[in-house]
Amino acid sequence: MSATFVLLQLAGFVALLLWGMRMVHTGMVRAFGGNLRQFLATGLKSRWKAFLAGMGITALLQSSTATALMSTSFIAAGFMTIVPALAVTLGANVGTTFIVQVLSFKVSAVAPLFMLAGVIAFNRGGKSRTRDLGRVSIGIGLILLALHLIVSTIEPVEKTAALRSLFALVSGDPIIDIVLAALLTWAAYSSIAAVLLIMTLAEHHVVTPVAAIALVLGANLGNVIPQYFAAGTNKAARQLALGNLIVRGLGCLIALPLLPWLANAMVGLEASPARQVANFHTLFNVALAIAFIGILDPLARLCAKIIPPGSPADDPGAPQYLKPAAVRSPSLALADATREVLRMIDIVEAMLTTFIEALRNDDRKLLATLADKDDDLDRLHNAVKLHLMEISRQDGLSEVDERRCSDILAFTINLEHIGDILDKNLRELAAKKIKHKLKFSDDGLEEITNMHRCLLDNLHLATSVFVLGDVQSARTLLAEKDRMRDLEQAANDNHLKRLREGKTQSIETSSLHIDITRDLKRITAHVASVAYPILERAGSIRRSRLRDDGSAVAGQKRPN
Repeated sequence: MSATFVLLQLAGFVALLLWGMRMVHTGMVRAFGGNLRQFLATGLKSRWKAFLAGMGITALLQSSTATALMSTSFIAAGFMTIVPALAVTLGANVGTTFIVQVLSFKVSAVAPLFMLAGVIAFNRGGKSRTRDLGRVSIGIGLILLALHLIVSTIEPVEKTAALRSLFALVSGDPIIDIVLAALLTWAAYSSIAAVLLIMTLAEHHVVTPVAAIALVLGANLGNVIPQYFAAGTNKAARQLALGNLIVRGLGCLIALPLLPWLANAMVGLEASPARQVANFHTLFNVALAIAFIGILDPLARLCAKIIPPGSPADDPGAPQYLKPAAVRSPSLALADATREVLRMIDIVEAMLTTFIEALRNDDRKLLATLADKDDDLDRLHNAVKLHLMEISRQDGLSEVDERRCSDILAFTINLEHIGDILDKNLRELAAKKIKHKLKFSDDGLEEITNMHRCLLDNLHLATSVFVLGDVQSARTLLAEKDRMRDLEQAANDNHLKRLREGKTQSIETSSLHIDITRDLKRITAHVASVAYPILERAGSIRRSRLRDDGSAVAGQKRPN
């Protein structure tokens, strides 16, 4: 068997291993994703609880990267500070070792049972959670099968001079080992998969014990790379990635000169080379957790010094006016919240403008920025919501302030829904148009543009209604909502007329045209929602359009 064919087989079986781990991860997220996020959120009160939460979630998800990315999203949304996030990361690093320890034993014989049970649960499961757990079981079976195939593929390497020379060259320098394992972990997006592969290489004496330990160090170091890229431009998330890098980097620097002694120590603990790798992976992460759990505060300060927190003005999704101390004065705190809502309105307006420009010009890059803007909108919405919740808990809150708090919260929710419509619906519709090289007819594009222009005017009017609370402006806004409904109806009637005339462009873009006009009308309804509480309090609108039962049928006698 040629060395090239062996390497290709090995790459394919590693891909199968990664796919199995992905199935386990996605199945657990679909089955218990909300519970896991809630479990992580409850662990933020102390570093020890955060540590245990990170460890437990990683053991279930089989991915410390997923846990780290979850922590990064909490930090980006403002739900988590750097110290508990670092504790979660330490726990996640330890959690990966549980999976490696289990898979270090000879358990491949039960792979068919896991896959059989998973297929039955997935195909016959009446509940979605049962199907998701079936996916998990199939994934575990694929992991065990992939490990068995990797072992059977590597066995001939012991007798293949070319491959042994290649691995000997690669594993001859500990620094090269660390770099290669880090790159492999980054490419695989999983330190667990990398460590399992190292265990297999060590078990068949393809790499020496010293090289195996160096490769494990690289796998731990490489796990930081996906977390750093996921942090993006968010300074707090980048501080978390830097803290994880400092922890693992210092661990690697300390262990590097001790590699021969560590290899001998692992040999003394366990005869099996695979178990030696698993044990070192466990001891390394447990030692780092013990060493750093007590000094997370100075570590956080060091990270903040290296990556200073950016000015809120530099981050569109960071609140600029919300001050925790201001909640003791509800009127001032509500004014601050109002200013942040105006920033949310600016983001919504920018998203609407971006969408129509991308739609007209088929600009895929411009369209892609909608997702980032929606993330900024979500973060501002979460910050304002938490601020309003703190205000609502204050003693002696006046009825006027309580009502204003409720109105602001309702409008922020509607603005967040608008962002979701733009990101999840309209962005995908525009992307479909660009992908399939579709063109609206001149009349169809003009109708969409007119609705968009009307929508922007309504957003400006809604801003005035939100700030001033003017009853007449609120009436005008609701009238504009009805006009938008008429525009949608007219646009669809004209579109159907063009379809009857057999215009090719209208036929090709029929579903896009109808869906876009529908979503623009939906956005208008969310924009106009700010007018309802004002008109209700002024007695200018009924809470329900339903008539009383007594007047349901004019002139009809009630039954005796």
